[in-house]
Amino acid sequence: MTIKPIRVQFKTACQILDISRESLRHLVRTDKTFPKAIKTGEAKQAPVYFDYAQLIEWHNNQMQSLTNAELEA
Repeated sequence: MTIKPIRVQFKTACQILDISRESLRHLVRTDKTFPKAIKTGEAKQAPVYFDYAQLIEWHNNQMQSLTNAELEA
C-alpha cells in the first residue's frame, strides 16, 4: 500500500506540476481555480503547503478543459 501525501510543500508542488517556483507563484496569483495555499504560521517566512488532492483535481480539470477545447475545434 502506498501512502499519498495529504499536503505538499511549495517545492514539491512545483515538482508534481513540473513547473518553476515563479510559475507556481503566478498560478496562485492569477488562476482563481487554483487551490489556495495553506500557510502554517503568521510569520512572513512560515511554510506554505498545498492540499495534494486539490492539486490533482485542479490538474485533472485543466486536462479535461483542454480535451474539451480540442474536441470543439
